[in-house]
Amino acid sequence: MRILPDRFVMLMVLAVILALIFPQLGTADGPLKLGLVTEFGIALVFFLHGANLERQKLVTGLKNWRVHLLIQTTTFIVFPIVGLVLYFGLKAYLPDFLLLGFFFLAALPSTVSSSVAMTALARGNVPVAVFNATLSGLLGMVITPALMSIVTATGESQFSVVDAMIDITITLLLPFILGQLARPLLKSLLAKYKSFVSKIDRTVILLIVFSSFAESTAGGVWAQFSVLQFAVTISLVLVFLGLAFSYTIFASRRLSLPLDDESATVFCGSTKSLANGAPIAQILFAGNPNMGLIMLPLMLYHQLQLMACAVMAQRYARKTEALEA
Repeated sequence: MRILPDRFVMLMVLAVILALIFPQLGTADGPLKLGLVTEFGIALVFFLHGANLERQKLVTGLKNWRVHLLIQTTTFIVFPIVGLVLYFGLKAYLPDFLLLGFFFLAALPSTVSSSVAMTALARGNVPVAVFNATLSGLLGMVITPALMSIVTATGESQFSVVDAMIDITITLLLPFILGQLARPLLKSLLAKYKSFVSKIDRTVILLIVFSSFAESTAGGVWAQFSVLQFAVTISLVLVFLGLAFSYTIFASRRLSLPLDDESATVFCGSTKSLANGAPIAQILFAGNPNMGLIMLPLMLYHQLQLMACAVMAQRYARKTEALEA
């Protein structure tokens, strides 16, 4: 059971450190031209996501509608409500863009690989996890920008939801659709080089993290961010995660879901996707010097959810074994 930071998380920390030391390299118009590089990388990643999606898995998973409804409403209704409470309730205590980051975290879709892997480890309902993780990612391309418009309409980081949707369509949805259309030609190749495709995905995320924190450093954002605020941020992320686990477990048991459906609900309903979140942030907040602050809650949540889910999955697996004994 892995509860320590994995290699990717360590590389993400390294990217942040490098951005703090060499911010000029990571700005959009810097020598590395990361603005163009990440834009191309994001399109490539979503093309590959589309090419990897097996439509049959979506069709197979349609039957268990109560679980699907619970997971998707948790992701796109319950989470954002909690995010709104934090956003408006803590305005006097935390920087606006950090609070925007918390709401952005709340508005994101579920993870794909992590939620499915944890459900499998927990001996839960894997088809349900696959269906909901995939559906959540697709819905997030539309719902996340729409949700963000609720708070950005009155805040400092205003953007047009129409423009955001156009950018999302061009940069994420169109490559995804093209990838899906190309799947018959590429599926055997992608299966053969699965680990390489995964590395492309993670490399793009690392570039986005580096670029985001470099922009924030160059803009002098971190000089205004205290150690106390960082500690409060971690505490709030932990509270967020605790609420997510508590709600999904409570709701699952209120609906009398079997244990395998409960574990799928917990892991799909409580997790948030860095893989989708980083590209969406890059589009919604392009050129914003506070990108590092906006991304911080998501980056912290990413690691903490992996650690917590690993422990939870082991517990569910033991419960399942006990029931089967």
